[in-house]
Amino acid sequence: MKFAFKRSSSPVAYCALHIKAGTRYESAGQGGLAHFTEHLLFKGTETRNAGTVNSYIEKLGGELNAYTAKEETVIHATVLKEDLRKAINLLMDIAFRCTFPEKEIDKERGVVLEEISSYKDSPAEQIYDDFEEIMFKDSPLSMPVLGKARYLRKAGRDTVMEYYSRMFRPENMYFTAVADTDGAKVREMVLKALATYSTSPYVLDCGPETGNPQETDAAPAVNPPFEISTNRHSHQTHCVIGARAYSAYDPMRIPLSLLINIIGGPVANSRLNLLLRERYGLVYSVDASYTPFTDAGIAAIYFGCDKSNTGRCLSLISKLLSSLRQKPLSRGALDAAKKQLLGQLAIASDNGEAQVLSMGKSLMTYGRVIDNDETAGMISSVTAEDIQRAAAEVFDENALSRIMYI
Repeated sequence: MKFAFKRSSSPVAYCALHIKAGTRYESAGQGGLAHFTEHLLFKGTETRNAGTVNSYIEKLGGELNAYTAKEETVIHATVLKEDLRKAINLLMDIAFRCTFPEKEIDKERGVVLEEISSYKDSPAEQIYDDFEEIMFKDSPLSMPVLGKARYLRKAGRDTVMEYYSRMFRPENMYFTAVADTDGAKVREMVLKALATYSTSPYVLDCGPETGNPQETDAAPAVNPPFEISTNRHSHQTHCVIGARAYSAYDPMRIPLSLLINIIGGPVANSRLNLLLRERYGLVYSVDASYTPFTDAGIAAIYFGCDKSNTGRCLSLISKLLSSLRQKPLSRGALDAAKKQLLGQLAIASDNGEAQVLSMGKSLMTYGRVIDNDETAGMISSVTAEDIQRAAAEVFDENALSRIMYI
């Protein structure tokens, strides 16, 4: 298990356990098993029943939560700093001593099946899953995190236990904490909890790791571009346009991140928001995203609009991307884009929960925590030519794919 700590001045402490146990590590025919297992983590351990697991942190005034993604499952807690030891013990108990009672499995299966059904009623979310499923066809990355109902119905206790035993092991785990206390004391808390709850051999590693510890042997095949329209009988057209992008280990991920923020980041002055919403009033929602994985990535633009405006939206997006491919940003535009992204990252890092989760993701992906200064240095070194290259490579008009709900 790798460990990282950052001292804060807040009375609130944050801790997180990242487990390399996401969707891509499911076997064939087990789509959704990682997410299902995450739900079941809160249904009791060898020493705590489901009620105790779920109320233990809340009785301290804190919060306990978890989520599953394509490459990780994360359990995290927020407590007062004097209760950090209790939170660490609970996370370790969940990570190593879950019992998965049969009755809880059957009950939670119904909850997750309802979650899958409700997700299908949200086209703005469902369309991303459909897009990735086609983009990463024949790869584990194609499976939605929620999985498929037909697989979930077959997942019994033996299947869950096998997955839990195989994936929830110290060598697959990355523990991070942010608290106003001594880092050595937190490390001792984690060591003691490991000794108490884990029966597997472990080493608590605080040192840097070189190389790319999770990079896989073979990246998913690059499938041909596609254009698909699906009749969903909705009031709006929903559309995703995108392509394969750089992995988490590609240096070009930094210019692409900056480009995505310029195109459609979570700000009102993104180019797509200014163009499609503020200037022409064609959409209510438009954004761009970039998700890097260990061996691939995906960049996408989403918009929802009245059906009569679909063609105009597509034309305006095409012109914007063409401009970014053909002409480098001006010095002023580049400097403004860098300042904005650096400001967003600095403000996000002021949130303890966001910080502890970001540290865990970095530790899991790169074997070390990439701090704010290093990140700022990488962003500051991006050139206008780098941005133009990212636009030309990722948003090549001959490589773009599109899916629409009409």
